[in-house]
Amino acid sequence: MGLSFDNLNDLQLDALREIGNIGAGNAATALSKMVNKKVTMTVPRVALLPIKEVPNWLGGPEKEVLGVYLAVSGEVTGHILFIMTVENALKLMRMLLGDLAPSDISAVFEPDEMSASAMNEIGNILASSYLTALADFTGLRLDHSVPSLAVDMAGAVVDLILIEIAKHGDYALLIETEFVEEEDHVEGYFMWKATLC
Repeated sequence: MGLSFDNLNDLQLDALREIGNIGAGNAATALSKMVNKKVTMTVPRVALLPIKEVPNWLGGPEKEVLGVYLAVSGEVTGHILFIMTVENALKLMRMLLGDLAPSDISAVFEPDEMSASAMNEIGNILASSYLTALADFTGLRLDHSVPSLAVDMAGAVVDLILIEIAKHGDYALLIETEFVEEEDHVEGYFMWKATLC
């Protein structure tokens, strides 16, 4: 039995948007506890996007991005990719790590152990929060793998999972996520594709 994002109606998309908002609220609470300061998250937009157009959504296939990938298992199998430009990745590291964050964007390409760990943990928190909200809403059992970090051009990062996720349809769910801490705003995108087992 397939669960496809290719044919969602407006009501189903609204439900996924609400799940995204609940997941963002849970993630913001977890991130705030992790860094001991108030971080809020919003979901300005949820869209169904042809997988091949994802790099263009991020600024083009040659735009340098940071991606955190997780595989989904349980009653639903799938793939999650949290992706943001390297500029936003550096801003997010500064937001969450403060003085311990790297000072130069080159550090995003070769992150030290603390920065890599922080970005993986953010991906982990986002995935867990979203999947928990989805599981609560649907009653399905959902698990995810350990996160894997990649920094490269958007086309290359998306291609890492494109072949696998394209087997289950041409569209992915793209959830725009905005992190806010005081005056700082950071945008990222949460892309996921799933198949009901």
